[in-house]
Formats: sequence, structure tokens, C-alpha cells
Amino acid sequence: MTEISNTPSAAQETQGASRSRLWRLMRYIPLIAPLLLWAVPCWVLLHTGQRWPLPVTVTGTAFFALGLIGMPLAMARGHGRRQQDRAAIVGDTLLGGSWILFTWSVLLGVPLRIVLTVAGVGDGQDRARIVTWAVLCVTAVLLAWGYAEARRVPRVRRLDVPLPRLGAGLDGTRVVLITDTHYGPLDRARWSARVCETVNSLEADLVCHTGDIADGTAERRRAQAAPLGTVRATRALVYVTGNHEYYSEAQGWVDLMDELGWEPLRNRHLLLERGGDTLVVAGVDDVTAESSGLAGHRAHLAGALQGADPDLPVLLLAHQPKFIDRAAAQGIDLQLSGHTHGGQIWPFHYLVRLDQPAVAGVSHHGDRTLLYTSRGTGFWGPPFRVFAPSEITLLVLRSPERSTLP
Repeated sequence: MTEISNTPSAAQETQGASRSRLWRLMRYIPLIAPLLLWAVPCWVLLHTGQRWPLPVTVTGTAFFALGLIGMPLAMARGHGRRQQDRAAIVGDTLLGGSWILFTWSVLLGVPLRIVLTVAGVGDGQDRARIVTWAVLCVTAVLLAWGYAEARRVPRVRRLDVPLPRLGAGLDGTRVVLITDTHYGPLDRARWSARVCETVNSLEADLVCHTGDIADGTAERRRAQAAPLGTVRATRALVYVTGNHEYYSEAQGWVDLMDELGWEPLRNRHLLLERGGDTLVVAGVDDVTAESSGLAGHRAHLAGALQGADPDLPVLLLAHQPKFIDRAAAQGIDLQLSGHTHGGQIWPFHYLVRLDQPAVAGVSHHGDRTLLYTSRGTGFWGPPFRVFAPSEITLLVLRSPERSTLP
């Protein structure tokens, strides 16, 4: 008999130690990030040979120092226990603005300085000032454009999704996906109503909301969420929780969505039948649900599929793309997710990619599982979207047997 040892190998111990060091480092990111976001642009724009008049240098440096101190304080008051909406707006706007300014100070400022030097343009002071004005102009343009992108009604993204197990009777089924509406400190009741009007114009069979409805409790954001009660579908309106619901009394959101006519798929499924064929539409709670401490809240795929015929195709709603590993292991045909916002403000999607297997669009997993990740319908926090447009998604499900139909 071969004895199997449970003692970790040296390689496993080394890997575990590396992960432990990484997690210890991650704890310091909230302290390091604000310093980098404000100190780097301050240095690049004011203190690298510009030789601005003293009042300009002092005023500019004071502005960056104020941002470094004020941004974390405003965000703590806005998103902490006090939940002060005005403070949240100030903190979130400063966060988005500082991220864009930091990004372009590094990605534009440094290379432009090198190009100007090689080209022999002006002296050191001239080159430094050109860099400053270029970075400030690009930042101002991106802030204005990003704000308009965040506040507009999302464009509709249409795509056909072939599902090999889908019966011919279900070919052409229209599924509309909205997600990450994030109703919050900025009142978006009118925006919400216009989004719902757009959804209704798509004449969907099934409308899905994959979570992160709002930041704040259901009672606090009820006016912004109320237009969701006007959404119509020929078959069903279905909803699953996102991680932000678990920051704000998730059960209250489940109850409100039920009240508004949406069916919460909390580890359960329903059947969509048409033309003699059937599609299983299942949903699970967000992966953070269990750690919330709310009784009965957890992501439980086996429970969601309990009683469903394993030969039927399955469409699964799960807020985070990272649930796809479990979905693929169960042979799910299509998972719909949100959560990533497509990165929201470029190039933040590179950081999102460290946590999620997909950031936006269609991806293939396992033998037959497709994942569609939406860039989201709204925005979280900073009221900007830069190179990551919001979307309302229309997915038309296609059967391989459709070509045989008369």
C-alpha cells in the first residue's frame, strides 16, 4: 500500500509564503495609493525644471497636498458609517480626477519629455512647461469626456450567442442584460427611467440584472431604483445579488426587486419554454454573500440547479466573472456577469484582470461554457468612464438547428 503524506511540499510552502507576503503588501495599498496619486503628478508638473513663479509653485503644491489629505477623508465620510452623499461625491470625484492625472503624468509626461529632449525643442524649462500644459490639457479633456460618458444612457450592444444545446424552438430568444447600475450619491432617477425605456424598446423575452443595483440601502435609493418597476419582458425579469448589496442590507434589495416585479434567483432556477424546447435560467447569490453573515445567503450552484433536467441548456446569472470556474465544472452553457465595469477608467482594467478571469465581452471556458461579461450599465464611485463605455446588452440566443427550420 502506498502511503499518501499530507505534509506540504517545499514548493507548496514556498508558494504559500509568497502569497502570504503578497497579501501583507496588499494591506498597505490603501495607504500608498493616495500618496502616489497626488505626489507623482505634483512632482512631474511642478518640480521637474519648470521654474514657475513662486506663487504658482506654492499654490500648486498646496492644491496637491489638500487633495492628498482631503480625498481619503471625504471618501471615509461618504462611504463609511456616516454615508454622507455630498462627501462621497467630493471624494469619488477627487479619486477619479487624481487617477487620470496620475496616469497621464506618467504615460504622457515622461515620454513627451524624452521626445522633446531628443528633438532639441527649447531649453530644459521650456520642455518642462510644455509637458505640464500637455498633461493638464489631456486630463481636462478626458475628465469632461469621461463625465459625459458616465452620465449618458448606455448604448445598446447587440450580439448573437450560439449555444450548441439550445433547441430550435428557442432560437432567436432575446435576452437583455443590465448590471451594475450603482444608484448612489449622484441622483440618477431620470437616467434610470431612460435606461428602462431603452430596455423596453428592445422587446426582450428575458431581462436580467446581475447585481450591484446601488450603493446604499434599498430605502435610501428607492426613488432611483423605482423605474425598474416599469421594465417589461415577454417571459420574465430576473435578478441576482452583487457584492455591493452585501454592503447595504442585501435582503432589503431582494425584497424591493421582488416588489418591483423582478424574480430574485437566489440559488434557484426557472424554466423558459418556447416552441417545445426549454431553457433553464438559474441564478446564484454573489460569491461574497456567505461572508456577509446573512442567514441563507451564499453562492450555491448545486441548489440553483436542483431538480433541473441535466440534458437541458442552462443560462446562469452570477455577478462576478470569477464564478465561471464553478460554472464550467458543471457544464453550464452560458454565464452572464458584470462587476468589472470594463475597468471604468483606463488603464484600471489591468488591475481588474488580476482578480477576474475576464473584463468584458465573450470568453470560452471548459468544454462548452461561454461567459459574457458586461462593462456595466452605470458607474461606481468616480463619475467618469474613460475608454470603458457603459452598455445595455442584447444577446440573441442561437440554436445550431435554426437553419433547418422552414
